[in-house]
Amino acid sequence: MPELPEVEVVRRGLANWVVGRTITGVDVVDSRSIRRHALGAQDFAGNLEGAVVLDAVRRGKFLWLPLAEADALPDTNLPDGGGPGTAPRVALMAHLGMSGQLLMQGPEVPDEKHLKVRLRLSPADGMPDQLRFVDQRIFGGLFVTAMVPTDDGGPGGLGETPEQLIPVEAAHIARDPLDPAFSFDLFYSRLRKRRSGLKRVLLDQGIISGIGNIYADEALWRARLHYARPTETLRKADALTLISHAQDVMADALAAGGTSFDSLYVNVNGASGYFERSLNAYGREGQPCARCAAEGRTTLIRREQFMNRSSFSCPACQRRPRNGRW
Repeated sequence: MPELPEVEVVRRGLANWVVGRTITGVDVVDSRSIRRHALGAQDFAGNLEGAVVLDAVRRGKFLWLPLAEADALPDTNLPDGGGPGTAPRVALMAHLGMSGQLLMQGPEVPDEKHLKVRLRLSPADGMPDQLRFVDQRIFGGLFVTAMVPTDDGGPGGLGETPEQLIPVEAAHIARDPLDPAFSFDLFYSRLRKRRSGLKRVLLDQGIISGIGNIYADEALWRARLHYARPTETLRKADALTLISHAQDVMADALAAGGTSFDSLYVNVNGASGYFERSLNAYGREGQPCARCAAEGRTTLIRREQFMNRSSFSCPACQRRPRNGRW
């Protein structure tokens, strides 16, 4: 399943290739991939055809394209732009699920085996004119949804031209560490009110979004913190260090194009990420801890069951806490 850096790679691709273009046609190849659009394929297509993509925005792993009708946009040929235009009221929401891909392709490229939805776009120099949603496992999907004002008055998420609007389905989740409007003080306040294990809080989208299992383990390793550390014992300085490492590890992954444990994850150009080669904890059970090795000792990374998944940590660097919350 793609994590935040993977979704951000896709968002940036969409910002470069899709924003400013008009959706001229919609082909729903498999209606299962628009099942979240309750009114069906005809309404889905009707909401999209003729709409202009205004931006590509992300909060946590939620990704959306705000839309506007072409006649609602300012006239850039007029001196004042023809007025302020209309704020987007709807957005195309993309849920990548376990294997969803958003791919830019030209019409000459044969349909992918698991093509589900095709959006035809207005011409743009040097750019393919189809955005394809491909999904082998069909856990993801697309749907059109309403936009509502954000509860904190800030931008809905990370985008090119932020609006103070967010899709209804994403309004409940907290901001992620890469969001310019992310508030550490708000995060720490929420964390201190919980009596839970540290990793459980990192995975709670209502407290902080976008940190999945891989990057939680990596941030905790960098911060030398055990995943079961009781949140009420975490000092503000330690929490700040943890968030700083979470931001760093995701920025590093973003620079590498994201992790790619699953060959089904690719960006809009069909390229996979390479950050899995730089992981220090996740997936390294039985391998030496790099930090311990640098300090002249040999400690093997351990794997433990955690919330129906796995946690990876170093027994020496990340000591088990007393009264840990598992």
